[in-house]
Amino acid sequence: MRPKQIILVRHGESEGNLDRSRYQTKQDFALQLTPAGIQQAQQAGVQIKELLDNEKVYVYLSPFFRTRETFQYIRESIENNVTKAIEDPRIREQDWGHLRHPDDNKGIIEERDNFSVFYYRIPDGESGADVYDRVSSFFDTLHRDFEKTDFPENALIVSHGLTMRLFLMRWFHWSVEEFENLHNPKNCQIIVMEKQADNHYKLISELSKR
Repeated sequence: MRPKQIILVRHGESEGNLDRSRYQTKQDFALQLTPAGIQQAQQAGVQIKELLDNEKVYVYLSPFFRTRETFQYIRESIENNVTKAIEDPRIREQDWGHLRHPDDNKGIIEERDNFSVFYYRIPDGESGADVYDRVSSFFDTLHRDFEKTDFPENALIVSHGLTMRLFLMRWFHWSVEEFENLHNPKNCQIIVMEKQADNHYKLISELSKR
């Protein structure tokens, strides 16, 4: 009883997306949406409503403030569609460790990009491979939920750019090279996986290539 659609959406523009210096004074999980991010989330809600029509949806979301806020504004359009919404820390963003000066983060990003986005482990944080492993654990919960007789026609996952890309890598069995050849989804970009006649999913949205 797999859902007809698995819909993934990245959070709206956050304080950290707009101003990298925020990572020096505010924890990553506590960063909130900007006014532009709120508008993006509201627009995403309208688009997701079009995808759902009158069908129901089960929602999974990262516990970070910006993903919770994003769902809050998406929910304005799909309130009557939502059967349940749960937070799951396994679909949070990659852990970047402690508060850092933006120049230090810039150096880490350059080193990671030269080494490997998937294999490079951020000091005091995670590698892409670490995120891949916990997303794989999340799949266990997802598939158990799908087997429930009352699971609705659709699933919605509100998460983060790298986490979404790793989710798709795990689901579609992409190689590391295929993963690293793609960009993260943009803020509030909606990625749709649609169930086919053979009960497998087709990715009907595109990620831009590097």
